[in-house]
Amino acid sequence: MRNPMMRRPVVKQEVVDFIRYEQKPLPGLLGEIEQTAYENNVPIIPHETVVFLQFLLGQIKPREVLEIGTAIGFSSSLMSQYVGKDGHVTTIDRYDVMIKKARENYEKLGLTERVTLLEGDAADVLPTLTGPYDFIFMDSAKSKYIEFLPECLRLVPKGGVIMIDDVLQGGTVTHPREAIPKNQRTIHRKLNLLFEKVLNHPDLTSSIVPLGDGILLITKESDDVVL
Repeated sequence: MRNPMMRRPVVKQEVVDFIRYEQKPLPGLLGEIEQTAYENNVPIIPHETVVFLQFLLGQIKPREVLEIGTAIGFSSSLMSQYVGKDGHVTTIDRYDVMIKKARENYEKLGLTERVTLLEGDAADVLPTLTGPYDFIFMDSAKSKYIEFLPECLRLVPKGGVIMIDDVLQGGTVTHPREAIPKNQRTIHRKLNLLFEKVLNHPDLTSSIVPLGDGILLITKESDDVVL
């Protein structure tokens, strides 16, 4: 079951509806996969984040992309369209049901040679990777973002971009700890720690974008970054 905090819009609902439903839909089979996921409440990025990701990757033009949190393979399939003829997407997931569905979608979309799915816990997989990756997309367990970030910073070069999804918890990250349901307090604490470490770091440029449940963009400005 999805985190209920993520269901709370962080901007006005009419603005959410406008940017979610009025922007250009995805064509073809990938668009069908997106629509089916929305209709069946499958956890993929909302359409406003899809459009933003398309724009961002069109500017960055990454060759190597890493994703943490494959789900059904939708966002990795989308990103594979922006890595160029010789580029590649590597994605990590540990859930058998999601892995099976993602592999089925890669097969349908003809992406089995362009996307590599690594099975296992990201905490175990990330230290084995050498990179470099021009772009890293994190969309996994929110309480683990701060733990995964040092490895992600190791894996991107200077100028590399990390995009972290669902960081605002419906805006409740700004609430006092006592106002947060007990089963959400670890996420609340870890996300606030993430902001504390990143937003004013001298070797990182960061921006919070209020799309979906919030996006944190990070650019690495020096070769060696210590959190």
